Amino acid sequence: MERRCILFIAPLALALANWLPNGLSAADLEEAKVTQVVQEVKVVPSGAAARPAAVNETVRQGNAVQTGTQSRTELTFRDQTITRLGEKTIYNIGGGRTIDMGSGQFLLYVPKNKGGAKVKMGPVTAAITGTTVLGNVLPSGIVEFTVLEGTACIHLDRVGQTLQVLGGQMVVYDPVLRRLEDPVEVDLQQELSSPLVRDFRQLPSAPLINEEIQSKHQVVAPNGDLDRAVRAAGAASIETATPDQFMQGFNSLIVRYPPSQRRTLVAGAIRARPDLADRITAAAGQVRRVQGYGKDAKDYKEYKGKEIAEPCPPWNQPVQPFIISPLTPQVNSPEKPPTNNGD
Repeated sequence: MERRCILFIAPLALALANWLPNGLSAADLEEAKVTQVVQEVKVVPSGAAARPAAVNETVRQGNAVQTGTQSRTELTFRDQTITRLGEKTIYNIGGGRTIDMGSGQFLLYVPKNKGGAKVKMGPVTAAITGTTVLGNVLPSGIVEFTVLEGTACIHLDRVGQTLQVLGGQMVVYDPVLRRLEDPVEVDLQQELSSPLVRDFRQLPSAPLINEEIQSKHQVVAPNGDLDRAVRAAGAASIETATPDQFMQGFNSLIVRYPPSQRRTLVAGAIRARPDLADRITAAAGQVRRVQGYGKDAKDYKEYKGKEIAEPCPPWNQPVQPFIISPLTPQVNSPEKPPTNNGD
């Protein structure tokens, strides 16, 4: 059993590392500047006593940041990654591209095309590339993880369960059942009332979060663009459309959508029919290739940075039993029945 787990988990760790984009700069997340302090915020150096945090001071790898009751803080890294901590939160400045959340509430914004990051939340790890997320690591062991915009690949380290979480979705880790629950839709407008959003400067990703909010209302609402396209393909509704009907309607729509709005259409389509996420993403990629979304395309600058959700690595496959076959047949094995020397 131990050998089987090692053989299964090792490729998962490698795949999680490889899922992040190339060209990462590990040093980008090894130190951060304190850009806002609300109430009681302390820096806890390794092997030293805690001291009050000061705005504009630099906190380096090996230190921790701790917030008190009704306290918050914001840290900004060299690549403009932003980490905001809520009350009663412990955050360890880690090495490489890993952000280690000991406990409490946090908001994390990772700029697009900057390399992405991994967020360690107890037994759960999330890989993100150009994404804004909210999280909460509760004392009970429950982990709540919400994607405000972009996409995340969240992985349960112990057993290899992996889920893709899209903008406007939340996933919960249940420490009793020891599993990740299925992603559920959340009200993003309500999520924006969080103190980690409301009480700080506007996030650089605010326009993309607003796109996520509008996608559900404009794209998949009754009599919206996608609804009309799918009904034109012969379906009664988005929900009851066959896969072919839905994709026919989607394909007819995406080629007519302005490039700046295609990400919104794709996000709304995946939200409406998650069972067709792979086909939707592939169709969107095909349109970009056919219409020339390369570095020299005239609308490249308009589209750049608005990343289409990439699928998670295929980790949630059942673990295959690891069986060690004997090198030679055993005396009592079916291949070599026992013999009687007296016969």
